[in-house]
Amino acid sequence: MKAGLHRRPARGRQPRIDLQRRRLLIALPLAVASAPVWAVAQDSAPRRQRGAKRIDVRSTGARGDGMNDDTAAFQRAIDSLPEGGGTVEVPAGDYLIDPTRRVVLRDRMHLELDAGAVLLAKPNAADRAYVLEVARISDVEISGGRIRGDRDGHLGTTGEWGHGIAIYGARRVTVRDIQVSRCWGDGIAIGGKKENKADKLADPSEDVVLANVVSTGNRRQALTIGHSRDVRVRDCRFSNTAGTAPECGIDLEPDPPWDVRRARIENCRIDGNRGSGIQLFKRVNDVTIRGCTIEDNQGYGVLAVAAAGGTIEDNEIRDNGYAGVVLRARTRDFRVGRNRFRGNSLRRRAGAKRAKLPARAHIRYTEDTSGITLVGNQFLDGAGR
Repeated sequence: MKAGLHRRPARGRQPRIDLQRRRLLIALPLAVASAPVWAVAQDSAPRRQRGAKRIDVRSTGARGDGMNDDTAAFQRAIDSLPEGGGTVEVPAGDYLIDPTRRVVLRDRMHLELDAGAVLLAKPNAADRAYVLEVARISDVEISGGRIRGDRDGHLGTTGEWGHGIAIYGARRVTVRDIQVSRCWGDGIAIGGKKENKADKLADPSEDVVLANVVSTGNRRQALTIGHSRDVRVRDCRFSNTAGTAPECGIDLEPDPPWDVRRARIENCRIDGNRGSGIQLFKRVNDVTIRGCTIEDNQGYGVLAVAAAGGTIEDNEIRDNGYAGVVLRARTRDFRVGRNRFRGNSLRRRAGAKRAKLPARAHIRYTEDTSGITLVGNQFLDGAGR
């Protein structure tokens, strides 16, 4: 296989892929912003341990009018929880949050947003800023409502870390029934965290569950999974990422020298992203992608680079710009089985005559890979593998 087959899509002029359909996909999540995607099984979104205390953010001064800065009021509510933790309630309303100051969550708490509650990121010029930060704490739950980032009114031009929810070095975290959109960086980012900047080691995030989450229209990634253990993503949608590379639906890409271990992505829809649907990029171990619909992404459906140990099965992988599944650069021990492929390699088809490359392949792997098992896949457009 030619090395050029696996390059990221060029950032310049590119063939259009059913532009009218893509516009519809971009509009769809925003039109159903307050509605859940799918019903979620109870065991797929575990409730975390916390105390019984409940505090309403309006009792600590939040206005919810979309104009007054409510960051400090949210923080007062969180900080006033007792040692045993509890629940901070966010009634319906538009709450302006300053991501440069961040709402910092604490141990043993639930941030419970009403379905009509929206956290609006205050426009800023920072390279790095988060609406909600979950860092080096445990037993946390975030549910309901919406978070809308500031990418439409961002005041700067640099940086790519303006996230809706940042989960770093945290344990036992559940995020459910929420939409995150229009962030300058990622909708949701999961990764490790050092206790001190001088430390050589970082604590991974552990036992993180995302269920019934929509992350759409963000600039860098819908979801990033970095240094972590046991991340489970179920019944979610990750769509329409565009703005700065890699522009994936889900990017599993830990910073060196750290790694990802045991990630499960199941029953999700990953669509309309400018990059690949799902990317597994170096030091990613033991990943399962099962029962997902991965379609209309301008890059690959699933791209694995130097990943070790994975299962890609029972997915619908269709109408992606390049091949449906590509495994390369010493990727090893992957099973690709019982997937249904159709209409992939649309860009390859458009440029096949010029590039003299095969245009129809749905699954590709390079000679430096090992332990690749293909079984029971279906190619519904007759294109073959």
